Amino acid sequence: MKDILVHLDGDERAAHRLEHAIEIAAKFNARLIGLFARVETSGPSMVAQRLSENLSKIAEQSRKLFEDSVKQQGVNGLWMQLDHGEPGHVVAEVACRSRYTDLAIIGQWHPQSHVPAEFPEQVILQSGRPILVIPHIGAVAGFGRHITIAWNGSRESSRAVHDAMGLMRRAQEVTVLAVRDANFERVQPGDLPKLDLVDHLATHGITAKTEHLTAEDIGLMDLLLSRSFDLGADLLVMGAHSGLGLPFLRGGGTRFILRHLTLPVLMSN
Repeated sequence: MKDILVHLDGDERAAHRLEHAIEIAAKFNARLIGLFARVETSGPSMVAQRLSENLSKIAEQSRKLFEDSVKQQGVNGLWMQLDHGEPGHVVAEVACRSRYTDLAIIGQWHPQSHVPAEFPEQVILQSGRPILVIPHIGAVAGFGRHITIAWNGSRESSRAVHDAMGLMRRAQEVTVLAVRDANFERVQPGDLPKLDLVDHLATHGITAKTEHLTAEDIGLMDLLLSRSFDLGADLLVMGAHSGLGLPFLRGGGTRFILRHLTLPVLMSN
C-alpha cells in the first residue's frame, strides 16, 4: 500500500481515526491523504452548494490537526476537502476519491455522526476499494497484531482477504473463522483437491489457523464479533455483501456488523 485516505469530519473520534491512519501509513511508507467531508447544517449554504462559515472553521481545524499530526510522525501527507456538504455529495465524493487510493479509512456511523447513516455501507459498495471502518467507541491498542478473517469462500470474501494481504504479513497471528449457514452444505467433488485458505495464505508467507463457526441468520454476525473479541483480535477482515452470496452475509449482515462492530473491520465488495 502506497496511497491511503482517511476521512475527517471534525467528529470527536476523528483524532483517534487519524492515529490509526498514520500508524498504517508509517508501516507501509505510504502517502496519507486527509479528506474533509461533512454534511452541511446550514440550509442556505446547502442550497448554494458552498461551505458555511461554521463548516469552514471546522474544516480548518481538521486541516491543522491533520498537518500537525503527519508532520510530527514524519508521514507524507496531502490535504483535501469537499467544496460543500450536501449529503449525497459527501457520500459520492468520498467513494469516488477512495477509488484513487489503496485503502480508505472511515469511522463507524453513530447517531451524532456528521455524515448520512448510509455513508459507511455506500462508500464500501461504491468505491471498489478496501475500506477500514474504525469503531466509534473504545480504544484499539496494537492495531493489526491479531487478524481474524470471516471466510465463506465467496467472491467478496476472497476480495477482502487479498486486499488485506499486506496487513496480514505484518500480523503476529491470523485466524480464519470459516463460517457457513446452518442450512448450507457445499459438496466438494471427489476428484478435486480440498480447498484450503490456510494453505493459500502460507504461499504468501502468512501462518494462519482455522476455526469453524456455524449459526443461523444474523446470529452469525454476533458470533463473528464475539469470537473475534474472545481471541483478542484487533482487526476483522470480511467481504461486504449487498443481496448476493450466502444468506448470512447479505446486506443485512453487513449493516449489522457496521452498526455493532467492536473492533476495526476491513471490508471489500
